[in-house]
Amino acid sequence: MNCLYNTGIRLYSIAAQLVSLKSKKVRKMLRGQHHTADTLRKLMANKPGAVWFHAASLGEFEQGRPMIERLKREHPEVPVLLTFFSPSGYEVRKNYPFADAVVYLPFDTPHRVRRFLDLARPSIAIFIKYEFWGNYLEELRKRGIPTYSISSIFRPGQRFFRKGCGMFRKMLHCFDRLYVQDERSRRLLRVIGVENVTVAGDTRFDRVTDVMRTTVDIPGFPGFASSAKCRFIAGSSWEADEDIYVPWLNAHPEVAFIIAPHEFNETRLEALRNRFSDRVLLLSEWIRIIKKARKEGTELPAWMSKVRGIIVDSFGKLSTLYRFADVAYIGGGFGAGIHNLNEAAVYGMPVIFGPNHQKFKEASDLIACGGGFTVDSRESFDTAINPLMLSQPLREKAGEAAGAYIRSNLGATDRIYSEIFRFDAPRS
Repeated sequence: MNCLYNTGIRLYSIAAQLVSLKSKKVRKMLRGQHHTADTLRKLMANKPGAVWFHAASLGEFEQGRPMIERLKREHPEVPVLLTFFSPSGYEVRKNYPFADAVVYLPFDTPHRVRRFLDLARPSIAIFIKYEFWGNYLEELRKRGIPTYSISSIFRPGQRFFRKGCGMFRKMLHCFDRLYVQDERSRRLLRVIGVENVTVAGDTRFDRVTDVMRTTVDIPGFPGFASSAKCRFIAGSSWEADEDIYVPWLNAHPEVAFIIAPHEFNETRLEALRNRFSDRVLLLSEWIRIIKKARKEGTELPAWMSKVRGIIVDSFGKLSTLYRFADVAYIGGGFGAGIHNLNEAAVYGMPVIFGPNHQKFKEASDLIACGGGFTVDSRESFDTAINPLMLSQPLREKAGEAAGAYIRSNLGATDRIYSEIFRFDAPRS
């Protein structure tokens, strides 16, 4: 890449070091990058020809996960390297059993890129959705390593389509093929001369369907609040989201609820619990009580039937917990953007979300088909949720629309996998 780009990356690296003095999350990332080379030497030294998957964070990983797991099922001899840029992905999946190594991706400077590729020795590189790093892409092209982008989506306002941003457009030409989510992305890329594009869809639809079809035992569910008129779940919730829906929950004691904060610590969990006057348990407390009663062969305490709310204090449970609710609220829409709508919609329930959803195709699609509802205030939240809670036929109609939307978009993993993986043994 050119000097301007490389200078920008170095300044970004310096800024991260400064921010790490106060940010535990950034500090984890930098420490993790420091250990990447040693981990590769230890785990990948005798495994040349790995398939390298890179995800910025946990959401992108979930998009690539169906392909990783299919590859390992069909070709267990092929090494898989998984990299993350964000701690929110790495910390949750650092022990992912379908990868031979999970590491942080070093900053995109020429020296770090060459060292990483010398140690990793991938035969194929797959970048999931939004990750475009110029030096990595350029070096992969120089080395003749097939490189793909999967589940990517493009919008007119992105830097690739702005005047004077030729260096970013150059990155797109480094891919052997870009597998995009929709036809609009293909048309936008064609305008700037990028023709190596296939409209394949979004692999997230396949992933959430796999999760929906998998039975995971969470002690005490679906028995939780079985007598409630309706059950509400808030997934990946932020405080700004809670300011919207908590007042409504407090005004409707007949509705049971599950809340899964996007990020949490002890202080955050206790503050959230204190927003309710009814009995609310952390999920870990609920599970502990259930397991104890099962072990001892005793009845549950009588007060357990009066528990109205559960606050999720662990990762990895949310996608399963959606199946126990009737209406979902998905957080993030009052911040940088909404989280995974499909995880809830796959269960055939209506989904509600905040106003910052324009970057997410599935949000617009769900609104259009009648399975999704956007809100921007307490008043609009009340307007959206009250009819859904009061009318079971209306709720079921919206839920069926959401579920049908997911089913109509299955198959991206098969389309991409069949084109990329045409080998029977690791390449070296």
